[in-house]
Amino acid sequence: MCGRFAFFSPREAVQEYFGIEVPFALEPRYNVAPSQEVAVIRQQADTQPEAAMLKWGLVPFWSKDAVIGNRMINARAETVAQKPAFRQAFKRRRCVILADGFYEWHTEDGRKTPYFISLKTDHPFAMAGLWESWQTDDRPPLETCTIITTMASQSIGKLHDRMPVILDLPTTMDWIQAEREPEALIAVLKSYNDEEIQAWPVNRTVNNPANQGPTLIERAA
Repeated sequence: MCGRFAFFSPREAVQEYFGIEVPFALEPRYNVAPSQEVAVIRQQADTQPEAAMLKWGLVPFWSKDAVIGNRMINARAETVAQKPAFRQAFKRRRCVILADGFYEWHTEDGRKTPYFISLKTDHPFAMAGLWESWQTDDRPPLETCTIITTMASQSIGKLHDRMPVILDLPTTMDWIQAEREPEALIAVLKSYNDEEIQAWPVNRTVNNPANQGPTLIERAA
């Protein structure tokens, strides 16, 4: 699964790399946790791609209670097109969640050690996701998202058996187009190229989502 990540690239770098305007401030965040708002890129029907902030933890449009989002932070690539909670979003409401790296915990000598995983280019990247809009009574719509995970690559598999689906730049723009046929996109839901990934152990202070700052991604002594 992917339960924690970091996104600290400045807005100017994100705009240049993804070729999209970001109309809101991007504060550096080194310990993004479920239920928090995350930066995404999506493309609704007949519109241009847009950046938005959505709550992490997908609430299906048919749900009676928003609490279900606490259990919907990830969607498995193998079943995302069939699961009732995700299949409608997979057809029409795909997005990417922006990150600079993510964390996985590996059990060593009976203790869980967190690892920070990023691209060797140190560029921000896009994790394949889905989004939904949920509304009840007369309250404003609640917009939420989930991260799609797949089987881990060989190197990451030594730490954890799952990893987020990381998309390269051209595939990112294909993924978010609302009119694309879902069947054509299944093939991109795979582990990322091992040769382009790096990982190192970090301090256990990342275990507490209240902790922030660049020291969280520094290699542990």
